[in-house]
Amino acid sequence: MPHILYQVDAFTEEPFAGNPAGVCLLEKPQPDQWMQRIAAEMNLSETAFLLPEGDGWRLRWFTPKTEVDLCGHATLASSKVLFDIKPDLRGTPLIFQTRSGELRARWVEGMIELDFPRMHYRPLEIVGDVAEVLGFMPVAAVFSGSYFLFEAENETAIRTCTPDISGLEALPMPEVIITAQCEDREFDFISRFFAPQLGVDEDPVTGSAHCLLTPYWSDKLGKTALTAFQASQRGGRLHLQLDGERVRIAGAAKVIFKAELLV
Repeated sequence: MPHILYQVDAFTEEPFAGNPAGVCLLEKPQPDQWMQRIAAEMNLSETAFLLPEGDGWRLRWFTPKTEVDLCGHATLASSKVLFDIKPDLRGTPLIFQTRSGELRARWVEGMIELDFPRMHYRPLEIVGDVAEVLGFMPVAAVFSGSYFLFEAENETAIRTCTPDISGLEALPMPEVIITAQCEDREFDFISRFFAPQLGVDEDPVTGSAHCLLTPYWSDKLGKTALTAFQASQRGGRLHLQLDGERVRIAGAAKVIFKAELLV
């Protein structure tokens, strides 16, 4: 049988907004090179590959260049596809086995809530020409693994800056988050995300980045329930809850198309 491929806009209720992800349903394991070529053909920030395994699914994510350890929006997109084609699954959490361990997703009143591991961060010294590359002078910086977070003085700096993508690609920072507290009450904070080393110049909405953003802003604002906006051109809304060592990330998703792979 042909493989079925979906494109899903994640973290949005409207089509052609949020972050588009590819979702490919597999019936048996496929070579890594084949999955990488499909991801390159889709040319989205990530394409997810779902393979039934035990009581759940094996889930892998590929950018156009490489496989990644964690991807929030493509997990949300994968969950949306499964909940749509198998509505009976909505009563219990989906279980995914991934390179980042076991992940879960729940259907919650038309939205999908992801259960991801929180990131623990350490302070980062701001050195060299980082400010010039980012397009603003950070007031604070932290990192966790391959994720590097830079806080701006205000949200205007986040919305209007134009980072030097080639400069970012040259830094020893594979995944770069910029963020600021929001000035109104609609959102607690906004952010943007850049990963040119992984083939993603600017990601529209990045669920995995909020595994770092959530504890960071929870510590700064003294609250565990947060609402966030990723201020890319497409934009996306995320509802966040810090729960001990886990971060719950909730959002909507919209299926855009379904297709058969003919090769």
